[in-house]
Amino acid sequence: MKLKAGFLFVTSCAAGDDGPTWVKTEGVDLLVIPATSYADALEKARWAVKEQGCAALELCGGFGNEGTALIARSVDVPVGAVRFDVHPGLGNVSGDTVFGR
Repeated sequence: MKLKAGFLFVTSCAAGDDGPTWVKTEGVDLLVIPATSYADALEKARWAVKEQGCAALELCGGFGNEGTALIARSVDVPVGAVRFDVHPGLGNVSGDTVFGR
């Protein structure tokens, strides 16, 4: 059975027409989802699971410990995370610092 998963990443830019978008391979369909804040990511994570059928979510390194926990508590699928203590795309700080968590 093919896995449908979501990958959420934080960005300071509005999503515009660049996402979400599917990347489809033989074994995995990956929904790539930009989010502008933890609140936006939470809404989109729930949408990915409930409306798009994602059976797992992966979070980019911009999500800090608290942001990861927020998403993991809010969905009923496994949540994984790439880890950066300081993220180069967020001015070398954690998303926890940027988004006040």
